[in-house]
Amino acid sequence: MVRLDFNINFLYAAHLKAVNQDKVNTTAMQLNPYLSFNGECEVAFKFYERCLGGKIEFIMPYESKPAEYPVPLEWRKKILHATLRVGDQVLMGSDVPPDRYQKSQGFSITVGLNDQAEAERLFKALSEKGTVEMALQETFWAIRFGVLVDRFGIPWTINCERPA
Repeated sequence: MVRLDFNINFLYAAHLKAVNQDKVNTTAMQLNPYLSFNGECEVAFKFYERCLGGKIEFIMPYESKPAEYPVPLEWRKKILHATLRVGDQVLMGSDVPPDRYQKSQGFSITVGLNDQAEAERLFKALSEKGTVEMALQETFWAIRFGVLVDRFGIPWTINCERPA
């Protein structure tokens, strides 16, 4: 099974919860990556659906917006919002108008796996036409670990930890 995570220090979050238990909102919360694309959201999400074994649950083009929110003709087929479910995780994204698009930086989507063959398959699939920043390899903490930026400019980390 594929598990998507942000590179966030969850131990620190658990520490904060323990220290500030009476101050922390106890409402259930889910953090989801929201990816921005420069006109390739639909193609990217279909690619991720195939690579990750997920299911696109929702995809809405800009032309679906109410009339009071005009969209340039050439942008009407671009994606206003997309949702991809992978197991119990959700990946979301949209096409951002060219004048507001910025290259992804400062984060990566981490895929945690416990199957070496699946880690290798996924790394190969996601790196197709992308850039490998660290080849998938054994490390002191993982059977397989690698870093790449896919062909859409999204950074990924593949981590297949050693069994306990």
